[in-house]
Amino acid sequence: MVKAIQTEKAPAAIGPYSQAIQAGDFVYVSGQIPIDPASGEIVDGITNQTKQVLENLKAILTEAGSDFSQVVKFTIYLSSMDHFAEVNEIYGSFLTEPYPARATVEVSRLPKDVLVEMDVVAYTK
Repeated sequence: MVKAIQTEKAPAAIGPYSQAIQAGDFVYVSGQIPIDPASGEIVDGITNQTKQVLENLKAILTEAGSDFSQVVKFTIYLSSMDHFAEVNEIYGSFLTEPYPARATVEVSRLPKDVLVEMDVVAYTK
């Protein structure tokens, strides 16, 4: 069974994709960028952008009946590895052990020229 997950507590999809898809016992959350769902605006600075991305992911996971403790895989996309330490510290403050598997990569450009984007795969039971 495949089911689309949608919440108004995270930014609406800005293209032909779902915020997340639940497939069996797993939820696959699309890449989230730092758009404040209340204002529709991108927040400023790497600290605020990282926190907003994590809050957006949290809202979608909650809607799917999951949370960060059930995330098995994170992918973090950075516009610059110069932001790695700060993003890593904020990321760590949202999680507890055992930490999920993770990849962090620098990319040449992100949607709307944001500094960070993240996606996750989580267990839902």
